[in-house]
Amino acid sequence: MTTPEPGALSDVENADRHHPDTPSAPSTDGAPDPSHDGPEDPSLDGRPVSTHHVWRRLRRDRWAVTGGVVVVLTTLVAVFARVITRLSGRDPYSYNLSALDGSGLPLGPFGGISAAHPFGVEPQTGRDLFAIVVEGTRTSFFIGLGATILSMVIAIVVGVTAGYFGGWWDAMASRTTDVVLGFPQLVFMIAISAVVPASAPRVPMMILIIGVLGWPSTARVLRSRAMSLRGRTFVQASRAMGAGEFHVLATQLLPNLVATIIVFTTISIPGKIGAEAALSFLGVGVTPPTPSWGRTIGSAVTWVSTDPWYLLFPGAALFLVTLAFNLFGDGLRDAIDPRTREAR
Repeated sequence: MTTPEPGALSDVENADRHHPDTPSAPSTDGAPDPSHDGPEDPSLDGRPVSTHHVWRRLRRDRWAVTGGVVVVLTTLVAVFARVITRLSGRDPYSYNLSALDGSGLPLGPFGGISAAHPFGVEPQTGRDLFAIVVEGTRTSFFIGLGATILSMVIAIVVGVTAGYFGGWWDAMASRTTDVVLGFPQLVFMIAISAVVPASAPRVPMMILIIGVLGWPSTARVLRSRAMSLRGRTFVQASRAMGAGEFHVLATQLLPNLVATIIVFTTISIPGKIGAEAALSFLGVGVTPPTPSWGRTIGSAVTWVSTDPWYLLFPGAALFLVTLAFNLFGDGLRDAIDPRTREAR
């Protein structure tokens, strides 16, 4: 019979120590535990972090707060895009040839920037660029958000169930994930977009294409987290009390994966927006005259030598929104799991 080493924990004690509902035992010598930030910070002892602690940590990160403000403003612009353009008296679909010279270039300096056209006008058509960028925010943002929601639903279903049930389902899900990851996604998206009939609604089609191909990496992370949680004491206790498998999934595993899901959702949105912009830039995304950042950037490239200002505003909008989502996502990840900050 093997004698445990002095100070070693039994399996039961070690499991209870990491149970999310079990408070940490106080130090016997009265010294503070170095693994904790303080008496009010339970985030490092394995328990879920409360919303108060997440918000308090997030406010300390100025870059994350700045990114969050930009994200909120972008969301408001996307939701109220049509209201903004109507109140400003500008229409992204109206041609204004009087704002162009004989060669089709905007009249005036800086791409036709004026009080009537604060971002200038589009070459050859004279459409107001401010209205195009605002309406493009609506198109690009909702495609990115819709594709992210679709990809996260697939990732949760595949990753969590594969990690929890294991066996043949885990093997099949893992191989499917590897196959989808092996596809050159951009090329595959272009091929699918090119063969879809022009009469098909482009925005739902873009959401479907980008979302269906954007889940594998997140599914792998969720599978790993589910595998680590299925052996925890509280999961085994639920099973011992007669809880069904899907009840355990819904009440034990998913609540402990909420933080991971939120962070991956936040970080995935800019990638999906970028994918839509890339497809529209290549001419297989949304069709004219629907405003889109990617399509506007693609049109502006041909005019960059004669009218570089046409590229500036849609390119800056895409860059700032992508940067803001990444900053906010990184800050949120650090706020939920401070160990990532300590490891840096």
